[in-house]
Amino acid sequence: MSSANAPDLSRDDGRTRREAVVRLVFFVCAVLSVLTTIGIVLTLLSDSVAFFAEVSPVQFLTGTSWSPANDPVNFGVLPLVTGTLVITIGAAAVALPIGLLTAIYLSEYASDRARSVLKPALEVLAGVPTVIYGYFALVYVTPALATIFPTIDTFNALSASLIVGIMIIPMVSSISEDAMSAVPDSLRNASYGLGATKFTVSTSVVVPASVSGIASSFILALSRAIGETMAVTIAAGNTPRLVDLTDPAGVFLNSIQTMTAAMVQLGASDVTGQSIAYKSLFAVGLTLFVITFAMNLVSEWIASRYREEYR
Repeated sequence: MSSANAPDLSRDDGRTRREAVVRLVFFVCAVLSVLTTIGIVLTLLSDSVAFFAEVSPVQFLTGTSWSPANDPVNFGVLPLVTGTLVITIGAAAVALPIGLLTAIYLSEYASDRARSVLKPALEVLAGVPTVIYGYFALVYVTPALATIFPTIDTFNALSASLIVGIMIIPMVSSISEDAMSAVPDSLRNASYGLGATKFTVSTSVVVPASVSGIASSFILALSRAIGETMAVTIAAGNTPRLVDLTDPAGVFLNSIQTMTAAMVQLGASDVTGQSIAYKSLFAVGLTLFVITFAMNLVSEWIASRYREEYR
């Protein structure tokens, strides 16, 4: 065999070494991600176990008063959980319908030019610092709401719910639009061939076919709302209050406190590092972790249960 036709072994060896280095980098990144998650969970568990050694888990989960650093000392997490749920429900009422309708428009009605402009513009909302959203709610949204509800507090759940809902719209619309765009055009064309209108195709064919992705976007967006910190701390205040189901309107007009806001308040206070009040911060964090982890598991189950496979 002539030298001109001989394979270039040095080039193949160089490519193999580069691929091995890239593979190693990816593996290290994956391991670091797993180790970071394990470290966070172990930190939460260790301090939470120390907390529950002094405070009964039943008292913590069923108590209706939260005042870890003031007399009388109480460690009932229910006011924080209900406050978090109020914000989440209010945000869902804003983000889920608007995000879904936006996704339908981008996927089925918008031209390529309009989609190339509108989708990045929506995703810019996700890049705005959450503290800016919080101050926007406090300075602009709350005064506007005061013209409709004169008795509204300066810090209130309604303003926080609206602003968090706006924050998570890009997540709902982007993931839902991606799921709808993955639906094959053959399904759309078959419906058009049967005489269906564009609205019927969008709502009766495309949306049901992409329900797994849409449901996942809903749950991930709600998980984002549950874990929001600065916006709700600034807009909703720091008043732990158990939700009064007999007066739901009053709940949204009053100041409340979420689990994340309580963690910020405790972390910024002058409680000592080994005090029971400080350890309660990790107990609240563990509770929040369990809730969001459960929601992510539900999201994965829905995605795998209702995922459509197209061939």
